[in-house]
Amino acid sequence: MKKMRDFANIFPLLTLTFIAFMGLKCESTAQEYEEVRKQMVEQQIESRGIESQKVLNAMKAVPRHKFVPFDMERFAYLDRPLPIGFDQTISQPYIVAFMSEQINPKPGMKVLEIGTGSGYQAAILAEIGCEVYTIELIPELAQSAEKVIKELNYDNVKVMAGNGYLGWPEHSPFDAIVVTAAPEEIPPKLVEQLAEGGIMIVPVGPVNSLQYLKLLEKKDGKIKTDKLMPVRFVPMIDRD
Repeated sequence: MKKMRDFANIFPLLTLTFIAFMGLKCESTAQEYEEVRKQMVEQQIESRGIESQKVLNAMKAVPRHKFVPFDMERFAYLDRPLPIGFDQTISQPYIVAFMSEQINPKPGMKVLEIGTGSGYQAAILAEIGCEVYTIELIPELAQSAEKVIKELNYDNVKVMAGNGYLGWPEHSPFDAIVVTAAPEEIPPKLVEQLAEGGIMIVPVGPVNSLQYLKLLEKKDGKIKTDKLMPVRFVPMIDRD
């Protein structure tokens, strides 16, 4: 699996991208948004080592501005997280692309996502053709994400409001699990619901301390864990 690449040129890229995207207005046309998505992929994602054509095409196709609050639309294609309410964020585009590439997504692949948030990560995987089951703890976010996903006609996404620590056992096993909030320890029930040969990507660590993005692979009933990169995610909450 790919690991962290050389990001020495990140700040010049962010500067160029910021200048390009600040020209967007809330009433920007679909064609203008399509152009800035192309710039986003070329400058922030492809240039930093993401090679999966499926992921790159999905990032170009999915309208990220639809998944952020109206007053955040003009910033939707900057390489940064954005607030979506309830102390939650939509992850920066590069992280979404990186995590997506790590699971090697394919059409028909059954993926469990923990932490629906805005619904953007689920939409990227759905665009590739994955069968996505996504769980969000906060009911209001689950509802708003499901609304946008349905408006974009992603019929291969099922959204549930619930506790991500429990997974979604009735639809298991899953070929891949993508966790977009950070538990302090990897939830055992998610490991149980991972199929043989399956892959899980998850940020692990306390919210106020260093977290690491980890990649798990299940082979012969055993788990191999690989540490990928330091990250910062909102905490994964265990709540009945």
